[in-house]
Amino acid sequence: MNGLLVLEDGSAWRGEAIGRPGTRFGEIVFNTAMSGYQEVLTDPSYAGQIVVMTAAHIGNYGVRADEAESADVHVSGFVARDFPERWSGTGGERSLAGYLDEAGVLGLHGLDTRALVKRIRTEGAMRAGISTEFDRPEDLLQKVLSSPGMVGSDLALAVSAPEISVSPASGVEQFHVAAIDYGMKRNIVRLLNAAHCRVTVFPASSTAEAILAARPDGIFLSNGPGDPAALAGPIRQIERLIPERPIFGICLGHQLLGLALGGKTFKLKFGHRGANHPVADVVTGAVAITSQNHGFAVDPDRLPPEIVPTHRNLNDGTLEGFRHATLPILAAQFHPESAPGPRDSYGLFHDFVRSMREAEEGVSRMPAASSPPASSPTHS
Repeated sequence: MNGLLVLEDGSAWRGEAIGRPGTRFGEIVFNTAMSGYQEVLTDPSYAGQIVVMTAAHIGNYGVRADEAESADVHVSGFVARDFPERWSGTGGERSLAGYLDEAGVLGLHGLDTRALVKRIRTEGAMRAGISTEFDRPEDLLQKVLSSPGMVGSDLALAVSAPEISVSPASGVEQFHVAAIDYGMKRNIVRLLNAAHCRVTVFPASSTAEAILAARPDGIFLSNGPGDPAALAGPIRQIERLIPERPIFGICLGHQLLGLALGGKTFKLKFGHRGANHPVADVVTGAVAITSQNHGFAVDPDRLPPEIVPTHRNLNDGTLEGFRHATLPILAAQFHPESAPGPRDSYGLFHDFVRSMREAEEGVSRMPAASSPPASSPTHS
């Protein structure tokens, strides 16, 4: 089955299609991870995006249920140099092609992904369409140009949990965390549970009053898709939560915290997506290799003076983390829960737990430096 990919700039790419036939639209982006493709597919942060994997062979160890990071596949389309027909892996349960078909997602392979990624890197992320129904690129291009862009999109509200749920702590419960789900991955809850935290997951549209009524010891702001500046309602609720409890935000949560504290965000040219992004701790100089997935960033020059930068990206110098100088607020642009990806940054979960303990003991200030990585459970 033949497939066609057309980018907003008019460039066209042909290949062989797998998964569910049809036509899909989204922002085309690339991911540099060499494994973890199922975690990428099921990460709600990829909603509204056609993902190109830079690794040559994707799907070679199959798919297994316990490696999904949510209940659904969220990408709009999936592209790689080769999706092997044969797969073999410990615990693998089914093929990638069958998984995409069941999820209603179209995949495309057999094209020059090196040239495609170079174009995205040079021209920037842009709208695109992937289809088995169009043969003429100019016809698909017309549809692409009428599709919505990522700026101004509030996709987090669409992928958020529809109702409140509770996940008990592992072992003896020490703290209760209210996690606001903007597109949260399952491994976040697993790690918080492993840190002896009961987690109550709230929809993205929840009010500050409803969250505080649950009497949490701390508040977690999750990852998620779309433009953070489009989430005016959630930002207002975070503003109300800031003086009330210790807060930890990652990825979209990092961006929303920056906005709620008076900062600004901007769209990156092609974003950061993959499991090999180097991030430096600005205090200690230690470098962590991190998992990332985001197309927006917080502008460090437009944050108020009480916000202290803690991490920066070594590839482009963008802000990767901050703390509040006096309040127990911690944020990271990268994914310290690392699903998929390296586990260099697990220590931030330790910092969050410590901030809840210090709040319980009446300590009002978080230290400026990052703590060393704490031992944490692995993600199987």
